[in-house]
Amino acid sequence: MNPVTHAQLDWDDQGRPHSRVFDDVYFSDKSGLEETRYVFLEQNRLQERFAALPEGGRLVIGETGFGTGLNFLCAWQLFEQHAVAGARLHFVSVEKYPLSPTDLQRALALWPELSAFAEPLLAQYIAIHQGFQRLVLDNGRVTLTLLVGDALEQLPQLDAQIDAWFLDGFAPAKNPDMWTAELFAELARLAAPGSTISTFTSTGWVRRLINAAGFKMKRTPGIGHKWEILRGEFLGWPEDTPPPAKPKPWFARPATIEGERHAMVIGAGLAGCATAASLAARGWRVSLLERHAGLAQEASGNPQGVLYLKLSAHGTALSQLILSGFGHTRRLLEHLHRGVDWDGCGVLQLAFDAKEAQRQAQLAEAFAPQLLHLLDREQAQQRAGVDLAQGGLFFPEGGWVHPPALCQWQAAHPLIEVLTHHDALALHRVDDQWQARDADRVLASASVVVLAGAAEIKRFPPSADLPLKRIRGQITRLAQTAASEGLATVVCAEGYVAPARLGEHTLGASFDFTNEDLTPTITEHAGNLAMLREISEDLLQRLGADHLAPEQLEGRAAFRCTSPDYLPIVGPLADHEAFQQAYAVLGKDARQVPDTPCPWLPGLYINSGHGSRGLITAPLCGELIAAWLNAEPLPVPASVAEACHPNRFALRALVKGKSAASKGRL
Repeated sequence: MNPVTHAQLDWDDQGRPHSRVFDDVYFSDKSGLEETRYVFLEQNRLQERFAALPEGGRLVIGETGFGTGLNFLCAWQLFEQHAVAGARLHFVSVEKYPLSPTDLQRALALWPELSAFAEPLLAQYIAIHQGFQRLVLDNGRVTLTLLVGDALEQLPQLDAQIDAWFLDGFAPAKNPDMWTAELFAELARLAAPGSTISTFTSTGWVRRLINAAGFKMKRTPGIGHKWEILRGEFLGWPEDTPPPAKPKPWFARPATIEGERHAMVIGAGLAGCATAASLAARGWRVSLLERHAGLAQEASGNPQGVLYLKLSAHGTALSQLILSGFGHTRRLLEHLHRGVDWDGCGVLQLAFDAKEAQRQAQLAEAFAPQLLHLLDREQAQQRAGVDLAQGGLFFPEGGWVHPPALCQWQAAHPLIEVLTHHDALALHRVDDQWQARDADRVLASASVVVLAGAAEIKRFPPSADLPLKRIRGQITRLAQTAASEGLATVVCAEGYVAPARLGEHTLGASFDFTNEDLTPTITEHAGNLAMLREISEDLLQRLGADHLAPEQLEGRAAFRCTSPDYLPIVGPLADHEAFQQAYAVLGKDARQVPDTPCPWLPGLYINSGHGSRGLITAPLCGELIAAWLNAEPLPVPASVAEACHPNRFALRALVKGKSAASKGRL
């Protein structure tokens, strides 16, 4: 995995950016704004298409080469001018070398007439790292999904239907890798019926390659010093070319739910509140059911959670999800009160043994220093503000969050009705509606239901077979002292300690796989103090914790809910028995892909199993659920969505049945 670096720029005497890598300009030296509007907006007929969008309608634009974001801002401005209030704009753009925030701000300052759109973009242009990065703008009316990396690595992982393509990027002579038959085949794979396309170049070989991919391109008069440009539309996949592989039926998208957009979300912790917020931003009315007296009463109720990134140097599905989820959450937090609801103070993971030090060295080679970098002991002590026995890995954009504040902000949307003391014990489907019931009454009903109640989802028959397990965790609360105020960053070893919030430090958290009682125990308080000693003997002394009696300490315990592969379980649910019958052939040959449609349970989804990573994965998974329900571009790579899919367990069981049978065990 190569760490993504920012664009290397030079600036001319008019203050315009120039790429050192490609020796080319980002926009026309005559008028970049006029060229963008003519080449991309006019040739794709965006003004009339935006004006024609109905309430709840959307248009999806795809772009090769985000650059300075000029095309995006111009499209957003036109959308704002001509689309009805209830319409939405999705913009998906791939960029190998994203500009640094400072360079982006400098470049966009050239267009003061776009400042109303540039400012919110810059405010959300945070934690832009490798892979899929989702930015939610204008209260969810506009969504920007940046695919950071090489176009031919990122686009094949995109699950979307693109209505209009902006074929941008540096000139073919300067950047030939961006103008290839392989790339144009990806544009065709992703093109919606009737999709349009335009580009500033009119080079003959480019036109012929795009035509060969299934588009019909024609030259049209250019603008400025461009004599001609190209525009076209998608006619369909060429007959003489093998069609792209269809998604496997068990991972294909369920049919969209017609009729009133009303969803019921069961469970009002991080996963439930995030899902409700993502649906409400798309115009859904949401009934958010919570069995307790308020939001975030279980694992989401801790006073401080840590934005900690457990990454792999090998680009695993979990690592990709964490990188995308971290960026998404980090951008959401900008809406909250820094210092009370969260703080981006950084996270320091100590190299507490040789194995951990080796792991950290691998990560430092695999990722860009803006995301993480190594600190020696002295540097780590300066960052942390306390004495430490080791150096470690520092995440400058990490920090701590008060999870209930995030939940409350998400659930405050006017389309969300929070129903507390609503303990859904059973689900029934009656006349195309799901009904949530307690013992004898209907609590709520809707055409869509999302189960977001951690391990409690096992009480419902459709999700009872999912392998979720509960792990008890206990945190300890320690009063801030004058000496402990020096702690400047979250410090982690086997546990973690955070800088004080409202006069209290959070210390934790224990792991107990057997205890089902949520009463805090003296033993685990003592264990947390032992973890603190391992993190920093100095901080232990500053807190006076070596003189504290464990029986006098305060804290809380809650259950994390996790899956066997540590990935969350997110997506549509199928009928378990019908699934086994439909795909029984996999028990004989795992390579078979029957064309039997998956027996989905209409409108039934799950968002659970986030373990101790809920702050990082749950909000993005709320976007993933909403994308499925609204037939939108997925906010994560297709391989990551499949790795998190509820059907993965039933599939593995069928395939294992085959291997067990072949060994004579069945």
